Amino acid sequence: MACNRLGLIVNPIAGMGGRVGLKGTDGEEILRICREKGAVPEAPKKAVEALKRLLPAKDEIEIVTYPGEMGELEAREAGFEPIVIGSIIPGNTTSEDTRRAAKDIADFGVKLLLFAGGDGTARDVYLALKDRQQPVLGIPAGVKIHSGVFAINPRRAGELALLFMQGKVRDMKEAEVMDIDEEAFRQGWVSAALYGYLLIPHERTFVQSKKAGQAASDTVDLEGISYYILDHMDENKDAIYIIGPGTTTRAIKQKLGDEYTLLGVDVSQDKKIIALDADEKKLLEILSDAKKAFIVVTIIGGQGYIFGRGNQQISPKVIRKVGLENIIVVATRNKVSALGHNPLLVDTGDEELDQALCGYVRVVTGYLEQRIMKVSV
Repeated sequence: MACNRLGLIVNPIAGMGGRVGLKGTDGEEILRICREKGAVPEAPKKAVEALKRLLPAKDEIEIVTYPGEMGELEAREAGFEPIVIGSIIPGNTTSEDTRRAAKDIADFGVKLLLFAGGDGTARDVYLALKDRQQPVLGIPAGVKIHSGVFAINPRRAGELALLFMQGKVRDMKEAEVMDIDEEAFRQGWVSAALYGYLLIPHERTFVQSKKAGQAASDTVDLEGISYYILDHMDENKDAIYIIGPGTTTRAIKQKLGDEYTLLGVDVSQDKKIIALDADEKKLLEILSDAKKAFIVVTIIGGQGYIFGRGNQQISPKVIRKVGLENIIVVATRNKVSALGHNPLLVDTGDEELDQALCGYVRVVTGYLEQRIMKVSV
């Protein structure tokens, strides 16, 4: 095995369902709907962003990848001349292509296999490599990212890959590969399964944790948070409230009407739900006539993300339209405590916006309780 070879796989359709509210791209029919709604690929640009972090070692690293949109184009755009193996049908790649690419690239001999996608991509890589001790690292580019094999954002993925390839990070750990039933997810409930573990380079500030669920003892906090937001709505009559997904925000939605979505982005005005499971296009349409608007989001348990995981409908365009000063973050005390001293995270896909979101934010943890927390990338 050549110690300076880096494997690369890009799932070109990963993440397309996020901004159009489809919560994933598994299946040909969902992919067709994504394209009809004007969804654009997210994984290629995120792969390029990660690869550019490896340019300081361009002369020391050989990239081994699959043709076209599965890695070759992204490697060349980032400034590399990759070794290209295998074959694909352009514009029609499948999960089978991902599994075959993972096996072929590992067989070719690479120190690290870098892949861009989401949980479905991680599952395919695992199925191809489950009997090997091949180090891998995920560039987060999917809609649903529950697995622990991903870096916290594309930039950190590239930085960690560089450190590993240079021998500056040697620690390894087995990280969970998890995936959910997308069809059940679209119906409002989560059915997650642990498929196995993959070996990843480990540096705590670079990799994300697996997603954690809501604790049963959070009931009092959820009630307090929901009444705080209702009072906020009373003070800002006629304002639009874009309410993100999750069990924490569900407590708010339940007090606004019988119809709401647990895993979608709903919109409220005058304490009534006016749009269910809105995608980016719908949110921008609503905001075009709004005099004032707020975004209410929660923290992903165990990971700390407030933007960029499961709520991609609240896109950089939507965030800028609403204004950074009108973002309300809510979370129970248990969820906050579970993060320890780790900061909140953002990964909107817009580096300039991510930097603007960094700093400190007030997190509503109860009716009259707030905590100041750091936001990082």
